[in-house]
Amino acid sequence: MSLTGKHIIVGITGGIAAYKTATLVRLLVKSGAEVQVVMTPNAKEFICPVTLSTLSGKPVISEFFTANTGQWHSHVDLGLWADAMVIAPATASTIGKMANGIADNMLVTTYLSAKAPVFVAPAMDLDMMAHPSTTRNIALLRSYGNHIIEPAEGELASHLIGKGRMEEPENIVKVLDDFFKAGKPLAGKQVMVTAGPTYERIDPVRFIGNYSTGKMGYAIADEAARLGAKVVLISGPVAIKPTMPEVEVIEVESALEMYEQCQRHFGDSDIAIMSAAVADYAPAEVADKKIKREKEEIPQIRLVKNPDIAASLGKIKRPGQILVGFALETNDEEVNALDKLKRKNLDMIVMNSLRDAGAGFGTDTNKITLYSKDGQARKYPLKSKKETASDILDNIVGMVADKD
Repeated sequence: MSLTGKHIIVGITGGIAAYKTATLVRLLVKSGAEVQVVMTPNAKEFICPVTLSTLSGKPVISEFFTANTGQWHSHVDLGLWADAMVIAPATASTIGKMANGIADNMLVTTYLSAKAPVFVAPAMDLDMMAHPSTTRNIALLRSYGNHIIEPAEGELASHLIGKGRMEEPENIVKVLDDFFKAGKPLAGKQVMVTAGPTYERIDPVRFIGNYSTGKMGYAIADEAARLGAKVVLISGPVAIKPTMPEVEVIEVESALEMYEQCQRHFGDSDIAIMSAAVADYAPAEVADKKIKREKEEIPQIRLVKNPDIAASLGKIKRPGQILVGFALETNDEEVNALDKLKRKNLDMIVMNSLRDAGAGFGTDTNKITLYSKDGQARKYPLKSKKETASDILDNIVGMVADKD
């Protein structure tokens, strides 16, 4: 199975379905996974930690430190260790805490520190499951990128019949196994991503730039790494970092520096995604000292064109390589995007418009249309940039499959 050698955190919360989790732990270990159980204090009222420790082969973690020795249990280290985290059963209380960042126990702090995919298997009575607060919190968790393993319908602990039964352990293991089997379609591929703005110096303290924060490009780099690719992220000046430790970041400042790094790494790349907001122009001369405003004459800044990075790569693109560009437009969006697609020899272009609320620079959301050179257009509604990155990579994965 694909779970062999995987590090799985199994989180258990205080619900009657906790008895099923013993079977889940046993099946995961039997599948070759290394399992670390993390329990909420209330979960220990439903299933004994000794049982779970025996099945997993590891001491169960429930508190932030061991009372008799003072040994600290680092939720950060656990989050880095895990290849996946599955919370089964997930009660309404824990789901609410996860959705709203209430880190008052070891399980939720571990969840907030986890860099790996998280799977949530809700279990509760049917009225709790249907309550607006629960549906809202589950929707929030899904929007964060968590995988929700929907509960089944049947007889519940209250003896009522309805939706709320935790999915069976065998099916949860299958969800994880399928995820790891299908979750690395870019394994063995190298992806080059550009992100953020470029700064074109006027003098030592001033520059020409734009409002790009790099959020879209960094989300794309993280998603490509999650899909198994080796990722080189060429980034202009930003205040964020990738969440996936596998992403190699090369920091640049100017368009010329970004151009040079792209030329250096494009040849080794199977896919290049040009999401950076590169300045079209740069000052022809850069003052070596700060320009003083007290001078009588207002300085005139003469501009020169920066290299068109995407177009330069389109000229040297070899058969089989995939080159993706971005078009942030303010008018005639489709016409301009299709023109760039053809003129720069791109395989696909991502178009967004500043006329759409929530799209563009500085936001956590985006609204895109994808145009491919085969004439297809795919429009997506406003989504988080993480979800948008997933949509972009889904299309690229399809292109890779077609070329392979």
